[in-house]
Amino acid sequence: MPLIHECVVTTLSPDGRPHVAPLGLIEEGEYWIAAPFRPSTTLFNLEHGKKFTASFTDDARVFAGLVTGTRSFPLTDIEGWPAPRLSCALAHAELEIARVEDDEIRPRFFCRVKHTESHRPYLGMNRARAAVLEAAILATRLGRLPREKIDSEIAYLRIAIDKTAGDAEREAWDTVMEKIAAHLNEAAS
Repeated sequence: MPLIHECVVTTLSPDGRPHVAPLGLIEEGEYWIAAPFRPSTTLFNLEHGKKFTASFTDDARVFAGLVTGTRSFPLTDIEGWPAPRLSCALAHAELEIARVEDDEIRPRFFCRVKHTESHRPYLGMNRARAAVLEAAILATRLGRLPREKIDSEIAYLRIAIDKTAGDAEREAWDTVMEKIAAHLNEAAS
């Protein structure tokens, strides 16, 4: 399995409007690969522009918000680069598309990292943040998973929340759980 960097990408529409979305960038040799699903705004923007930004954050509320529909996180311009970064980013990477492999479901955009920059210190791993990230990813796949799998994943992830979460992680967890509960209630009706 490849190394995947879970981050938030900022792509630009053809008219220059930023769009933020969670995305796992696959590190493969000299390339980082973006492989968004069809259809998506991120895919459309990558097809129409060669440069984008990956923001790395430890704020679980960002991932929770993005998978539940919040897209209004503050952005900071980057000098000499078109796509802004998340203002709360610990670090960012500026990526340029070198080549594309088309695919019916997930085209692969092979990118070169042009520059990386740190903005705040990284203070180590936290199991609750990782649990929120996994729950957020789970929330994007609800229509493809059986109820038993969803319930077992949540039960396991809740252990880390109960043992290691701070206020921000609990807020993020609750946001994602509301989305999952709404889906499960709708599926049961």
